[in-house]
Amino acid sequence: MLRPMDPLEYGDAGAISLRAVRPDDKQRIVKAFKGLERDSVYLRFFTHRKELEDEELRRVTECDGASHAVLVATTGSGEHEAIVGMGSYVRSGAAAEIAFAVEEDFQRRGIASRLLQQLADIARAHGIERFEAEVLAENTPMLNVFRRSSLPMRTKHEHGVVRVTLLLQGTGKE
Repeated sequence: MLRPMDPLEYGDAGAISLRAVRPDDKQRIVKAFKGLERDSVYLRFFTHRKELEDEELRRVTECDGASHAVLVATTGSGEHEAIVGMGSYVRSGAAAEIAFAVEEDFQRRGIASRLLQQLADIARAHGIERFEAEVLAENTPMLNVFRRSSLPMRTKHEHGVVRVTLLLQGTGKE
């Protein structure tokens, strides 16, 4: 369950809200993806891509919110609402793989950290014990998000990729 949080305020950028993804977000996600810089796409997908496949969009926007949860960070509202960040997890047993993307103009503002915090709360409520992620070693900002999360963290370096494990159980707020 998404815990209510105060919107993040960024001066002239306005308020940024976090919410669960909806089926009607497909075009917002396509637009957000197309707005990402080439390097950001590479850091997220480990390859250069120009678009998302229809099946990927379907999986992202039609998730169940428990074994597969997706949260978006948005600005604006109604027809002017835009997605500026996204975080997700996909469960596999007691673990879930997590991934994030934040539009460059909104990076280093705490959005990925807030998404991680909310996803951890949702995952705990569904009995998930740990998050796992593969992060390119050069993606220092994402690694820093994980380090600053206050979740117990283990890392393993392999061929330019850092395998991150974040432990969720016993770290929730009572």
